[in-house]
Amino acid sequence: MKTNCLNTLKFYLVVLSAALAANLSRGQQEIDIQTEINVLGMTKPIPVSLEGLSGEAERVLRFDLYVQGFSFVTPDAAQYQITGSNAGNVIGTITDKFAKRTLFSRNYMGSNIRREAHAFADDIVKAVTSQNGIGQTKIAFKAQQPAGPGEIFVSDFDGYNALPVTSDGAIVAAPAWVPHHLALEYTSYKLGNPDIFYHNLSTGQRRVFAGFSGLNTKASASPDGSHVAMILSRSGNPEVWMCDADGSNFKRMTSDVEDSSPCWSPDSQWILFATKIHGRRTLAKVSVNGGSIQRVPTPGALNPTEPDWSPDGKWVAFTSQMGEFDICVMPADGSAPPAVLVPGQDPSWSPNSRTLIFDHSQSYRQELSVLDVFTKQYKDIGRISGSDSEPAWQR
Repeated sequence: MKTNCLNTLKFYLVVLSAALAANLSRGQQEIDIQTEINVLGMTKPIPVSLEGLSGEAERVLRFDLYVQGFSFVTPDAAQYQITGSNAGNVIGTITDKFAKRTLFSRNYMGSNIRREAHAFADDIVKAVTSQNGIGQTKIAFKAQQPAGPGEIFVSDFDGYNALPVTSDGAIVAAPAWVPHHLALEYTSYKLGNPDIFYHNLSTGQRRVFAGFSGLNTKASASPDGSHVAMILSRSGNPEVWMCDADGSNFKRMTSDVEDSSPCWSPDSQWILFATKIHGRRTLAKVSVNGGSIQRVPTPGALNPTEPDWSPDGKWVAFTSQMGEFDICVMPADGSAPPAVLVPGQDPSWSPNSRTLIFDHSQSYRQELSVLDVFTKQYKDIGRISGSDSEPAWQR
């Protein structure tokens, strides 16, 4: 907690210094010093009360809503009052106390209690915020015992209903979802070389997608499903390459010393990645049509890596290493400096561009957490193995 507060203070000092310099350059005599800088549109949690649900249904609802910007208070202090029951199946109602109206009242049937409660939470999020909820979404990640290379798993976003994707006893890394398909791409040493595999989760069939001599890793399929970006060392250094979705027409996109972690803009026109320029770690982007790379500054957040562009195009999350690993978020257009949010690494955006999943160190192992970016509320999800890391959110 102390480290997180120090990082937040550093961030505020950086932004405050920039504001002071700007005011002085305009010759202003009076400077309005703000006590809080609302770079990301930070908001207070939405106060709700919850009555009538119990057991697993209550736990699911509280978890889902908390990591999407809600807080639980007494009925007197709540703007929205949630009532219901789960005797057999979930029945739920939400009322806007201020507007004095019921937003909806529904009976959830045909599934187990967890899924019904997730559906109820999603409906609440939609009714209150007009955003889609995340309760019924999936994640992929790497789970590793203290002794062993690890395997790829898929689970609900909160860590429940986890299923193994691989069982090879070989080093695996960097799982990534393939848009418009129930499929993953990941790196595996199954054949002795770090190759990228395409794995159809519906049929269980898989094939080598990129198996060049040397490093093949960090596959990232474009949102429109037309291309795949990845890191290959087939030319000597680890660099950004791109190919068609079927694994043809490989094209080298960069010629740099050390590239990593490519991801896509939502319109599939830009590849954002981490690289080194003049010996310093930075973020950069390159057009899908090729050309020179463009540096993406991250003022105040050093050694950026592992970027992820939000599905709505507004934000870029990344890992910064400034003594420890921190999760940072900044506007994609560079209109404000990054905000340091919480300790952690390898962030991945949810489909609604509000919540991040990431991993962080806890008692000599890695655990996965979900974070509501705009309130900074976060919780650990259920742990599958000794260490869970490298999460990727299906979207």
